[in-house]
Amino acid sequence: MTNEAIKRRLAAILAADVVGYSRLMERDEKGTHTLLMARWKEVLEPLVTIHQGRIFKRTGDGVFVEFGSAVNAVECAAALQQAMAAANRDMPEDRAIVLRVGVNLGDILVEDSDLYGDGVNVAARLETLATPGGVAISDGVHEYVHGRVGLDFVDSGYHEVKNIERPVHVWSWSPNRGGDAVSPFVEDQPRLPAKPSIAVLPFDNMSGDPEQGYFADGITEDIITDLSKVSGLFVIARNSSFAYKGKTPDIRKVSRELGVRYVLEGSVRRAADRIRINAQMIDGTTGGHLWAERYDRGIEDIFAVQDEVTRTIVDALRVKLTAGEEERRESRGKVDPAAYDLLVRSRQTMLQFSAVSSMEARSMLERVVAIDPGLAAAYARLSIIAFAEYVNQWNGATPENLTQAFELAHKAIDTDDTEPLGHHALSLVLAWMRRLDEAEDAAERAIKLDPNSGDAYTALGTIREFGGRYEDAVALYTRAHRLDPQFDLSLHFLGRALLSLGRFDEAEIAFKRRLTLAPRSDMTRFYLACLYGRIGRHEEAQRYWRETLEVNPNFSVDHLKRALPYRDANLFDRLVDGLREAGVSI
Repeated sequence: MTNEAIKRRLAAILAADVVGYSRLMERDEKGTHTLLMARWKEVLEPLVTIHQGRIFKRTGDGVFVEFGSAVNAVECAAALQQAMAAANRDMPEDRAIVLRVGVNLGDILVEDSDLYGDGVNVAARLETLATPGGVAISDGVHEYVHGRVGLDFVDSGYHEVKNIERPVHVWSWSPNRGGDAVSPFVEDQPRLPAKPSIAVLPFDNMSGDPEQGYFADGITEDIITDLSKVSGLFVIARNSSFAYKGKTPDIRKVSRELGVRYVLEGSVRRAADRIRINAQMIDGTTGGHLWAERYDRGIEDIFAVQDEVTRTIVDALRVKLTAGEEERRESRGKVDPAAYDLLVRSRQTMLQFSAVSSMEARSMLERVVAIDPGLAAAYARLSIIAFAEYVNQWNGATPENLTQAFELAHKAIDTDDTEPLGHHALSLVLAWMRRLDEAEDAAERAIKLDPNSGDAYTALGTIREFGGRYEDAVALYTRAHRLDPQFDLSLHFLGRALLSLGRFDEAEIAFKRRLTLAPRSDMTRFYLACLYGRIGRHEEAQRYWRETLEVNPNFSVDHLKRALPYRDANLFDRLVDGLREAGVSI
């Protein structure tokens, strides 16, 4: 474009495309094309005219429409989905034309009759986040239309999307409900569980030293872990609670977004070897404070302080501890302050998930066990590091890493059989050793000791997936994602299991949702490329394979085949066949 030809203006952009279009075309190419053209002519075009829009681009199974008004764009989007639902009412489900629609308000570039720019790009990304049959809009659109249209949009949170630097705040609507999830199997505004439910927000660091922030985070994580072991509670995992770090969110909004009734918040002040913890619990449905307490102790008594916080919450919510839970709490003693500090630091370092952070965390944990050989969690984390290095081929890893991880997991269990992390680590190692039945026993033990562990549910799901029990795996991954909605790997695993089941549309949604949360994932791109190869979308298969190698030039299909412990050795070959069908040379 020349500078003279470029014009700019503000516009509302509607983007829409067909869910599972390749599958529909594969089954009945002529019939699908004829039906889609009829829907564009009989449903879409009249509604665009009524709402004063202009179709400026068609993409085979998709369209882009420009509006001068955000209200007109949203009303047209809703009317379009309602009309499409009515048109599909008497059709077989496997022939229905279902749309996803996204609406954005932004600056656009105009060249002749076509439009470009950020306003169009974000609309396209929003469309991929919409529920099939639903509408996703940006925060700017929602702010403008709120109270002006008779639609109830649900806050679906912030999402990282490809080629857009800033997170996009998404609002969702469906004609079947006031608001729907961004994906069909994970609720963005989930229902409250039957049991008392709680999220613990990151405690504020009040020590006067910003570098002590890791310690406040560690206290928060330990309280989450402690609560998570109470079977009578539903506890949101650390990843999702920490999504609110550095923010001052409305507690009622946190309650709605995470699907919990209660929220714990507080602060930590550390001075030498003493700590002061202030904590308060709030009813997220009303915003009312239930209780507030202050705890002032030496660091060596930190486990006792965490136990007091847990017991206060349990008593306030009238939850009864089981005999086993009571017994495990009575056995907890003092901890060496230096060992505890290193334990907290190592956990923060491990979360960086890289070859360098892996070495740094290992060094810290080796110092922990030298100071206090009785901390089972240290051996469990060392086991997970050795395992992660093997899986990711970090730091010159060899099969000996698995042997080391196996021995360290057993050391953790021998030190304290009630530490769930030891059983979790063992389940991972046994799975990659292809000892799936033993791995399943270890994962089930981890869940029994920590019934709110999203990681343990994910591990059990992985084990059952590798064993060929894909429906079980889908249920376990969905459970893990409910406990930890910010844990993007559960979406990757969910997509992988759905792909094995041949549920391609749902798998595509899971993989693409994962990429909005983890845009640099080579593994998700690889599986998405395989999926597109399987369903005949060869250009997309080739593109995602190229992107896989761009993200990770050392990506090895052969290593993956050797490492992934599928009980059915032919399954991985069938998966890769999709790439070969797309003309990819592996």
